[in-house]
Amino acid sequence: MKRNWEALVLKAFGGRSFQLTVLDNEPVGDHYQRLLIDGGDLLQTCGVHPTMWIRLWFNNEGRSHQRAYTLVDPDADSGHFYLVFALHDGCAARWAMSARPGDTIEATVQGSSFTLPDPAPARLYLVGDAASLPAINSLLDAAGPASATAWLEYAHEGEQVLSLHTRPHDEAVWVPRRDNGSHLVDTVTAALSAADDEALYWVTCEAASTRSIVKHLRRRLGVDKEKVEALAYWRAR
Repeated sequence: MKRNWEALVLKAFGGRSFQLTVLDNEPVGDHYQRLLIDGGDLLQTCGVHPTMWIRLWFNNEGRSHQRAYTLVDPDADSGHFYLVFALHDGCAARWAMSARPGDTIEATVQGSSFTLPDPAPARLYLVGDAASLPAINSLLDAAGPASATAWLEYAHEGEQVLSLHTRPHDEAVWVPRRDNGSHLVDTVTAALSAADDEALYWVTCEAASTRSIVKHLRRRLGVDKEKVEALAYWRAR
């Protein structure tokens, strides 16, 4: 499969390529597929940090197509991690459904570089959905004594079968997707009515919702930009 211009750009900007091997493949409910992956020397070479993600290269009818995926439960000692795929029409989902132990796929690591602030925040306010849930889980795993409140938008009940790494001192609020995401925005902005100088705000949901929530934090509440991490994980059509 011939690589396209994206691969050349990533390589020019320091992207590192690795070959991944499928070790196991299992369904998670009716809407997701979870693959156990041997990353070779990926974790040893690049290290592990919260919200770490990689780019996978798929064959899309003879053309190279890349998609980004967050590593789930990476184990630096074994070099293994999981990848979770939402099942819908597309080359990534088709590959995940058909992948068997021993199958390989190419990955590029470029652009993933998050660290928790120092000093560590006393609280985390996390906004996301099924797409950003692996990243949110990695933050919860790294949060230490910091308490967390997470708002998680779901489009269907099957998304709530995904594992959430909340601890006894955390709170999780599942919010149904309504009115093109406005319900999530209203729920979060009503709950966050004043700035918290000891908190980190992590907003990773649909693009329009992410913009609206960040606008509320920065302009209405006056939260410092250094305390807000935001990234649109997908865009509604």
